[in-house]
Amino acid sequence: MDNPKLKLEQVNLFAKLKTLKSNQQGYPILQDISFEVTKSEFIGIIGLTGAGKTSLLRLINRLDEPSSGKIYLDNQEYRQIPILELRANVTLVAQESKLLGMTVREALAYPLVLRGLAKQTIEQRVNSWIEQLHIPNDWLGRTEVQLSAGQRQLIAIARALIIQPKILLLDEPTSTLDIGTAEHLMQLLKELTQTHQTTILMVNHQLELAQMSCTRLLHLQQGRLLANQKALEVDWVNLRSCLTQAQTQLDEEWS
Repeated sequence: MDNPKLKLEQVNLFAKLKTLKSNQQGYPILQDISFEVTKSEFIGIIGLTGAGKTSLLRLINRLDEPSSGKIYLDNQEYRQIPILELRANVTLVAQESKLLGMTVREALAYPLVLRGLAKQTIEQRVNSWIEQLHIPNDWLGRTEVQLSAGQRQLIAIARALIIQPKILLLDEPTSTLDIGTAEHLMQLLKELTQTHQTTILMVNHQLELAQMSCTRLLHLQQGRLLANQKALEVDWVNLRSCLTQAQTQLDEEWS
C-alpha cells in the first residue's frame, strides 16, 4: 500500500515475569505482527480470549511498548513522535472508562477545554454528538455512579468521537450496549470513516456487527496474526463456527 497511515513491522510483545531468568525474553503476548492500515479503513480485530487483541490496541496507543519491531504513523517511527502529539491523533476507548467525577456534559467537553477551543466550538461539537448518538438530555447532569455500564460505555465513545482523532481504537465498544444502540453506533462509525476519513481499529466479539461495518478483518490466534482479509472475502459462517468451536474447547481446557 502507498503511504500507509499506520504500519507495524515484525512487532513482538513479551510479558516479563519475575520468575524468569534475565536471559529469557519472557512470556510471548504478540509475535511477529505485521500489517498496514490506510486512511479511512474500518478494521475489525477478532480472536479468542487471550489472543492479544487488547494488547495490540495498547501498543498502537503506546500504553505498552513493543519488545521488538517497529510501528509507524504516516511513515514516522512511533518513538520519534511526542507521546502527547501521538495520543492527540490516536485515541483509545477502553472497555471500562472513567468520567473523573464530572457530569456527563462536563466529561464530554473536557478534552476540548484542554485543547483550548472556543466555548462556542465546544458546545457545537458536544451538542452534535449528543444528537447523533441519541444521548438523552437527562443523562447530561449525571455523574459516573448514576450511569449504567452501557451508559458509561456510550459516553466514553462519544467523548472520543468529539476529539475527532485521526485513528480511533475501540476495545469491545458494544459489549454492554443493547443491540439497537450497537447497530446505530456501527452505522455512525462506518459513516465517520467516509465523511471524516477517520481510521478505526475495533476489537469486537460480535461478528455480526463486524460484518456490517468493517472493511477488513485481522484474526489473532495465540498472539499471532492468523489472517488479514478484506471483509468481502471472509467466509463469515465458517469463521463464526470455527471461533465457537475453539472457544468451547478453550473453556473446557480451563474448566
